[in-house]
Amino acid sequence: MFSVRFQRPVRLTIHACERMVERGIPEALLLEVIETGTLKHKDERHAWLFKHCPDRADNLICAAVVIGEAIIVKTVMHHFQPEG
Repeated sequence: MFSVRFQRPVRLTIHACERMVERGIPEALLLEVIETGTLKHKDERHAWLFKHCPDRADNLICAAVVIGEAIIVKTVMHHFQPEG
């Protein structure tokens, strides 16, 4: 995968892939979250990307990422609630 938004390749950890399968989140939806979701930085390199998906009952869908040479997706969550 490649992110046009960030102009970097997207890499998934094994953990992220397992959570995607477990939560029924296809790769296309994950890429949509990365490309169009809300970006909230934890620090200089770590962030959350999340998006409301009205056709899913488990909103919000969120990708916890590390932004570097690539966008590394550490995990994929549902029922996400951003802090403050």
